[in-house]
Amino acid sequence: LRLLPRQRYLRAERAEVSALERKRNVLCCLITRILKGEKQLHIDNLVFRVIDACQKGELGPGLQFLSFCCHSVDVLSCVLHLLNQGYLRRQEERPHVLEY
Repeated sequence: LRLLPRQRYLRAERAEVSALERKRNVLCCLITRILKGEKQLHIDNLVFRVIDACQKGELGPGLQFLSFCCHSVDVLSCVLHLLNQGYLRRQEERPHVLEY
C-alpha cells in the first residue's frame, strides 16, 4: 500500500469542489430562468421543471452538452440559497409559491 503525495489529494478535492460549484451555478441559473418566465410558481412545480430540464439536457444556451444527475435536494438547496441572497421571494399568504 502506497499513499499518493499530499498535493494530488488537494488537487482532487479542488476539482470536486469546483464541480459542485459549477453544478450549483447551473441549477441557480436554471431556477432563475424558469421563474423569470413564469413570474411566480409553486415550489413543487419548480422542482419538477428543473429536474425535468436536467434530465432532458435543456440547461440553457451553451449548456446543452452538460448532463448531470439532479435531485430534488439539489434544487431545494439552490432555492434556499437564492432566497437567502434575495433573488427569490415567498408570498406571505402562500409561502409555497416563489416569485422572482
